[in-house]
Amino acid sequence: MEKNYKRHLITAALPYANGAVHIGHLAGVYVPADIYARYLRMRGEDVRFICGSDEHGVPITIKAKQQGITPQEVVDKYHDIIKKSFDGLGISFDIYSRTSSKIHHKTAAEFFKKLHDEGKFIEKESEQFYDEEAGQFLADRYIVGTCPKCGAENAYGDQCEKCGSTLSPTELINPRSALSGNPPVMKSTKHWYLPLDKYEPWLKEWILDGHKEWKSNVYGQCKSWLDGGLQPRAVSRDLDWGVPVPVEGGEGKVLYVWFDAPIGYISNTIELMPDEWEKWWKSEDTKMVHFIGKDNIVFHCIVFPSMLKAYGDGYILPENVPANEFLNLEGNKISTSRNWAVWLHEYLEEFPGKEDVLRYVLCANAPETKDNDFTWKDFQTRNNSELVAIFGNFVNRAVVLTHKYFGGEVPATMSITPYDEEVLAEIPVIRKNIEDSLENFKFREALKEAMNLARLGNKYLADTEPWKVAKTDMERVATILNISLQICANLTIAFEPFMPHSTKKLSQILNMKTRNWEDFGSDSILVPGHKLNEATLLFDKIEDDAIAAQIAKLEATKTANEQLAESTKPAPAVTPQKEECTFDDFMKMDIRTATVLEAERVPKTDKLLKLTIDTGIDVRTIVSGIAEYYTPEVMIGKKICILANLAPRKIKGIESKGMILMAKEENGNMRIVTPEEPLSNGSMVG
Repeated sequence: MEKNYKRHLITAALPYANGAVHIGHLAGVYVPADIYARYLRMRGEDVRFICGSDEHGVPITIKAKQQGITPQEVVDKYHDIIKKSFDGLGISFDIYSRTSSKIHHKTAAEFFKKLHDEGKFIEKESEQFYDEEAGQFLADRYIVGTCPKCGAENAYGDQCEKCGSTLSPTELINPRSALSGNPPVMKSTKHWYLPLDKYEPWLKEWILDGHKEWKSNVYGQCKSWLDGGLQPRAVSRDLDWGVPVPVEGGEGKVLYVWFDAPIGYISNTIELMPDEWEKWWKSEDTKMVHFIGKDNIVFHCIVFPSMLKAYGDGYILPENVPANEFLNLEGNKISTSRNWAVWLHEYLEEFPGKEDVLRYVLCANAPETKDNDFTWKDFQTRNNSELVAIFGNFVNRAVVLTHKYFGGEVPATMSITPYDEEVLAEIPVIRKNIEDSLENFKFREALKEAMNLARLGNKYLADTEPWKVAKTDMERVATILNISLQICANLTIAFEPFMPHSTKKLSQILNMKTRNWEDFGSDSILVPGHKLNEATLLFDKIEDDAIAAQIAKLEATKTANEQLAESTKPAPAVTPQKEECTFDDFMKMDIRTATVLEAERVPKTDKLLKLTIDTGIDVRTIVSGIAEYYTPEVMIGKKICILANLAPRKIKGIESKGMILMAKEENGNMRIVTPEEPLSNGSMVG
């Protein structure tokens, strides 16, 4: 590590408490953050891993209105689900708190008040959408309308979920309030703004000159924002749910959630360590790293640092912000509103004992440099072909053979061959590769190296074949199994950051009481005579039916979404009714059923068909402009309705006697009006 820090402060993006946690959140933020925290702890570093629920903002109030409950009931429900889910997966937070806590309200209010009192904000009035019936200003998410980019209905005032475009409420076509359904009006309101433009020169120096080592997606997004020029950003909102604005004129207003939420890292640290929190936030001996998804890059790299800079008082800034890209699901973007997700709490119920399988797959397929895709088939393959067939198979064979040949005691090494030396020399190399990858936030590469250690052991056993050698040379078998067991012991260390449940199980099999990172690479972790426990399987196969059930679940979700989209599709506009006619006018029309006997195209035309029809009265010819909708072959034998007493007229030299009744759809398509019941030709309609 480039600098000898005394302590490490790790934060993970506060999950929004209006829904459960899904695999996209895990792959993007929480699994890599936990791997990093566990690794540093194993290195003996002083670590605090901070997180909590983000419980304010408009989506919470929308969810509450939808469910007919209070915002507090919403956040209580989802905070509990999220916290239990993280615990179940083994995410090792030192504290998981919440922004609705008293200590957070106090910390955030004091933060705002200090900046306000020191004149760090700009006050200004602006015109914003207002719902006159509901009697309140509308946040962007409370305004819906037609997307100006793709034409989708029910786009939000800040984003279209169909095409993904970022919007502003004034861009929406036919905007309406999500509260009353009425068109909103523009009304003046006063708010406080953080002048980000004032900090632009400092941010350019700090990020663009000082942190070129940041991941390219993070650095590139920051550079794009800075090159485009920063604008003052509102820090308050007209809302009744959140941290109340604690100054005169702030009645009926709360802190904007983007300003409020990152202060949660500070308030949660205060809650965890009330007497020594400052050394974690105000000492240059502390290294702070923010783990976030790419949609939070601007807030953690530009906005929050500007807040801390404005506040002063020695607050440190993040040393790194290793944001990941997005994880898709079965080829489609994960969407909480469409329920297109794998929810963590459901996974833990449906795959008990397989917490580490999910951790492994999400890390192995982490969207570190580009969006990646999670598929259930890949999940099954990685479990069966890698965890079961390589890692688990190697450990099981090594332990079972030790029980078979040496009564479950680690045998002593006898003579070492060049191949043995080559294998043992690989272990410290793998350790170094894992360290380099983790310290550069390349978690996928680090996991690959850890699995290479399991591959090394599996190959070593397959190459040396101790079950065959046992027939002639037990001293050689002793050496082979000693080396194999040393690799197993190293695996408990290598995989601890990635798969803590499995390494705990492996440690119990090996009867290891302690595991220290400094032992990683050693060929004598287990001393001769050390007694092993009985072998148990580390992993078991995932069968096809379990995967089929998950795929069927997603298919059901897709069908439900399609049906919902169809049912909520606005009714097509209908052509206005024509002017009134009298009953006598109608009775002049002689509408009858008929059958088409012959049909052919009218030469040198694209739209006309010549039809010979049986009207029950006579056999006559009608020329009709339906060739772009019906072929002659389709028309022969078709039952139709005609206006029989229409005056004859010549069309392309052919006398046409009557007109076929057609219905015109709003998209312009024409359809023949056909009797539903079989009727004899000449039956009168009316």
